[in-house]
Amino acid sequence: MIRLAFTILAGILLGLVVHLVSVLALPRIATQDAYSRLTPMTKENSVTQLPLADPNTSPMPFMDPAFALAICRYDLSGGPLKLRVPVSQAYTSVSFYTRNEIAYYAINDRSAGKKVIELDLMTEAQHNALPEDEEVTAADRLIIDSPATTGLIVMKALAAEPGLMPQAQASLAAASCAPQTDAPAKAEAPRGRR
Repeated sequence: MIRLAFTILAGILLGLVVHLVSVLALPRIATQDAYSRLTPMTKENSVTQLPLADPNTSPMPFMDPAFALAICRYDLSGGPLKLRVPVSQAYTSVSFYTRNEIAYYAINDRSAGKKVIELDLMTEAQHNALPEDEEVTAADRLIIDSPATTGLIVMKALAAEPGLMPQAQASLAAASCAPQTDAPAKAEAPRGRR
């Protein structure tokens, strides 16, 4: 009886180990991850709108038909990127993923508090190489440090009603994700009271 209980317990433990290893290894060995699927249909360091979610033609699984979706497949090896996403009427979000689909940052229109979500994306080394400027504070400029040089930026705009989808798509069509060509602008120094 003890041997039978031991065999059952060993079988359960072995099954748990195999399950855990396969679940953790699958994202690393999968050939059709999000980055691989989106590479043929997107340009590097530019915004590409995806077609509306349709069960037959959807490029990614589980896409929500209430959202317009745009992707920026980025490569920071040539330098930092400047991202600008106009806020849509209902809701806009921007999420950042590494090449291996690890989410590392997200922001939405409510937390941005502006009509445009605007930020700089760079590696930690590029961020450390920026000149120190006491006049530019974190409130003046949002800088996101990417843990990898390549990845995806996913921009979503909600169409609260089906008739509002063209407006959601238009806000994402106006988005830009491009390499920074000039030095970061200096913010105007805050004026003190006299």
